[in-house]
Amino acid sequence: IDRTIHEATMERKMYPSPLNYYNFPKSCCTSVNEIICHGIPDSRPLEDGDIVNLDVSSYFNGMHADLNETVFVGRPNDESVRLVHCAYQCLMDAIAAVKPGTMYKHMGDVIEARAAKYGFSVVRTYNGHGIAEMFHCGPVIPHYAGNKAGGIMQVGHVFTIEPMINVGVWQDTTWPDKWTSSTKDGKKSAQFEHTMVVTETGAKLLTPWKDDIPFYQRQLKELGIPLPEIKE
Repeated sequence: IDRTIHEATMERKMYPSPLNYYNFPKSCCTSVNEIICHGIPDSRPLEDGDIVNLDVSSYFNGMHADLNETVFVGRPNDESVRLVHCAYQCLMDAIAAVKPGTMYKHMGDVIEARAAKYGFSVVRTYNGHGIAEMFHCGPVIPHYAGNKAGGIMQVGHVFTIEPMINVGVWQDTTWPDKWTSSTKDGKKSAQFEHTMVVTETGAKLLTPWKDDIPFYQRQLKELGIPLPEIKE
């Protein structure tokens, strides 16, 4: 996966933003099952029933962009379907709330409200962030409710929203490689991310899906598995 992403990035005259970023050794992040984020691609074969988050970032003409999504390996169980769909809905709810004058801290309230309907938790250690000439910069956008982040959205602001949703507890632990972040209880985690710009009418996605359909939904359709339904 890492080789494929690296080669595809270079073919498009771009540079993979993660490569050598604070000594990160690969061109993308692959986070499997209980890995929340920053998983380093390795030689472990993917197995039927796994979920894997692919986090891809690129540098082109002086600008970075950042996106990720979680997909299924083989046929997912019911818990994985609910988790991945919840993470997607958390991101889309937050994007729908983006507009000039909105406080950045409000994103966490929106995201945690959605996760709570599934009985899932929201990771607190990692945040959305500003992005442009720098890979990571202000504003800081926490994904959990009641956070104290400062700042108000204005037209032209560019940033990511990237909620990480856990089946179990929200707490995480970092591996000795100083990058890989795992759920503390070993239960699964899923994440989705887009880079966007604030316009006068809301958010314009700079990293949209083809036909606005995330890949996991295409997978579920092929498998004949319906999207989970949660009472609003």
